[in-house]
Amino acid sequence: MYDVVLSSKARRFFEDAPGALQRKLDRCFDALKTNPRRHPNIKSLSGPLTGYYRFRTGNHRVLYQIDDERRMVSVERIAHRREAYK
Repeated sequence: MYDVVLSSKARRFFEDAPGALQRKLDRCFDALKTNPRRHPNIKSLSGPLTGYYRFRTGNHRVLYQIDDERRMVSVERIAHRREAYK
């Protein structure tokens, strides 16, 4: 099991999101707790975002890093797909 930790920016986005999106994100976080690398919606990123992963949930993206030593998933950003990679 991994711990999922949200950055302050990600936490603000989550708290301001509508209820339906919050429920989707909760399911995303549950999936990340059990296995942050294997899921159909997970992709390893490259280029300037090397070392990051993204979880696709509808039109939104959750960008995160994994620390296997501490068994922690650090969610850095949650954003609409148009804004996620900027």
